[in-house]
Amino acid sequence: MKTFFPNIKKIKYEGPDTSNPLAFKHYNPRQKVMGKTMAEHLRFAVCYWHTFKGLGGDQFGPGTIIRNYNSSGEPMQIAEDTMHAAFEFFTKLGVNFWCFHDRDIAPEADTLAETNKRLDTIVALAKKLQKDTGVELLWGTTNAFSHRRFMAGAGTNPSPHVFAYAASQIKKAMEITKELGGQGYVFWGGREGYETLLNTDMKRELDHLAALLHMAVDYKKQIRFKGQFYIEPKPKEPTKHQYDSDAGNCYAFLQKYNLLKDFKLNIEANHATLAGHTFQHELQYCVDNGILGSVDANRGDLFLGWDTDQFPTDIYDTTLAMYIILQGGGFTTGGLNFDAHVRRQSIDPEDLFYAHIGAMDAFARGLKNAAKMLKDKTFEKAIKKRYAGWNTPFGSKIESGKADFAQMEQYILKNGEPKLQSGRQELLENLLNDYI
Repeated sequence: MKTFFPNIKKIKYEGPDTSNPLAFKHYNPRQKVMGKTMAEHLRFAVCYWHTFKGLGGDQFGPGTIIRNYNSSGEPMQIAEDTMHAAFEFFTKLGVNFWCFHDRDIAPEADTLAETNKRLDTIVALAKKLQKDTGVELLWGTTNAFSHRRFMAGAGTNPSPHVFAYAASQIKKAMEITKELGGQGYVFWGGREGYETLLNTDMKRELDHLAALLHMAVDYKKQIRFKGQFYIEPKPKEPTKHQYDSDAGNCYAFLQKYNLLKDFKLNIEANHATLAGHTFQHELQYCVDNGILGSVDANRGDLFLGWDTDQFPTDIYDTTLAMYIILQGGGFTTGGLNFDAHVRRQSIDPEDLFYAHIGAMDAFARGLKNAAKMLKDKTFEKAIKKRYAGWNTPFGSKIESGKADFAQMEQYILKNGEPKLQSGRQELLENLLNDYI
């Protein structure tokens, strides 16, 4: 069998003192943390689209990266070679999961029927490679945003014909996700939004999006797909006003349209910052409301206003992310999917490994830091102390809904001006530094 990464051996854990850039310094998949192995906690997945189909193109120029599995010229041969290359990469890197968009694993043909045949061919290959390697599918999704037919959206398109095409594409993507044993399915509204209200019926478009998701829920039951459904929030780019802009917005949508029982969220770090939030804010919102499902682990560039999808290397971000994820009970069907691509100038195959190794080490360090923070309860104790007044009979009465304005006034008249307390932000940030 052809080898696509001949100069790379299986990546091993060599410890923090190693100088080998093709080894893990902190990620030891078998190391136990809080009763589970690192591999069980982190559930790392490689994304197919950026890792194998991202070739360094940007808004100002075509791709700069040449891969040996993209060299045959015949679309289906490229698709097969890329799938073989992907599983070689997964196994050499040592991840247990992968994720895909339908149009990235198989090229689109002139008709939907022919496109679906191509998908079936590649899915059969992927299923065999999964069986041979033990690598599993974390989740699948559909690309209903790149083709020109989706220029005005998929589920929110003003044309019912386009809506029907999107529904048909999702139907097939759900089927192949089930065929590959996928543990989830993501709905990413790449163009589910609008540019101007001068040509948009916003209420109708949201109603249509909900109708599409209800169809998906019905079909999931029909084909007996047991995987978790996710929605991935994103605030902008490519569409100026996206309907799934952040976790709070998605939560309100799911509540309004009676979909909350069927969906959780797939939070992406870079999307959080584009929405004006921190990564940990979006995670905390999901944990607090029971809707955290999975995570696209990446980061953006604070000096750029678009989705740069860089590999995560910030230990503060990974520590706080894992702290919140562990507080929420950890992953079940979801995991950490590296929705990130190497930079335009990183053109060598080895760069794919360097990027993933660094990101996996960063989250391994975050996991260990978070576990120690949870064991010490330093921040939990600080929060408990700050809100201690709510555990008094007076505070409990308010929280239980048994108090009214007259009682509030009576309390103040009797007790006078409130005594203020310091938030001690600087001290807590110093303590966080100690863990990191």
